[in-house]
Amino acid sequence: MKATLGTILRVFYQPWIRGAEHIPDEGPAILASNHLAVIDSFFLPLMMSRRLVFLGKQDYFTGTGFRGRFVAGFMRGVGTIPVDRSGGKASEAALNTGLKVLRENQLFGIYPEGTRSPDGRLYRGKTGVARLALESGAPVIPVAMIETNIAQPIGKRIPKFHRIGIVIGEPMDFSRYRGMENDRFVLRSVTDEIMYAIMTLSGQEYVDMYAATMKARLAGGDAASAAGRAAAPGGRRAPETGVPGPAEGESGTTPPASVRR
Repeated sequence: MKATLGTILRVFYQPWIRGAEHIPDEGPAILASNHLAVIDSFFLPLMMSRRLVFLGKQDYFTGTGFRGRFVAGFMRGVGTIPVDRSGGKASEAALNTGLKVLRENQLFGIYPEGTRSPDGRLYRGKTGVARLALESGAPVIPVAMIETNIAQPIGKRIPKFHRIGIVIGEPMDFSRYRGMENDRFVLRSVTDEIMYAIMTLSGQEYVDMYAATMKARLAGGDAASAAGRAAAPGGRRAPETGVPGPAEGESGTTPPASVRR
């Protein structure tokens, strides 16, 4: 399914990819990405030459009828693992699943924001990505999905044809903090560093608030008080970058691992 659907997506959406050489040929790595649309979880695994494992809501795997079976088959085909995200122990279960994937020397994908951006801006990262990095010792590779929210605005099930991009940054090594995964100040510092890298790649405006909090405020009609923002994660100065676009001749194919050196 990955090969067939990947070909179809490349034909219709002509995705461009930059920085594919930063994905290691082997060994564990955490791909930490911004999250603009549901299709982020489709395009990113499909464009990787290596298998990329994401966690997905258990609901994706329990649907009935043709559509339900198709969605479940697709999710399994691109490497999504079902996880129950309800209840107080959901975060711990997700973390343990991620650690298991990394210990098997696979690539693990995570959205530090925890949910899709409600307005295309980059929101405060949750510290689970930092815990995962410190406990596993795996490098973190920042990823920016570009304009997937234009192809699939919130509330739209079927994405329209719009060229999207993927920008992959250089691996980040946090081995200097190994053994400090229970220090909340270290976890926040590491998370902010990761979010800053994502912001630099994506060119997004940053909001020093959790995306889930913004969604709740917008749902309650309290958009005015939800407009606060910081220059960049950790209170740093925002990088002088814009939203990137494809370079001339930039294709939607990821080079085979044997070519990426």
